[in-house]
Amino acid sequence: MSLNRTELVQAVAAQAGLSAADTDKALRAFQDVLVEQLAAGETVTIPGFLAVGRAERAARTGINPQTGEKLEIPAGYRVKLTAGSTLKRAVQG
Repeated sequence: MSLNRTELVQAVAAQAGLSAADTDKALRAFQDVLVEQLAAGETVTIPGFLAVGRAERAARTGINPQTGEKLEIPAGYRVKLTAGSTLKRAVQG
């Protein structure tokens, strides 16, 4: 089972004793701050839970699967997620 955004907002609101509107507002603010920090090259860490950062990806040669033609893929960035100890333990059961 997975939660969509609406279900996540409702679950967090119930757990925290907040309204769904306030919870949604907080989730949107968290998302905005996360995006701003990653765009600035910063890492966002919630100890024991999660670290989200930006990692460099080197330029490389790829192959177009339809034509077999080789093409150069420029260097860029990717998002790197690292699970914290609490999250790792929860997944292990």
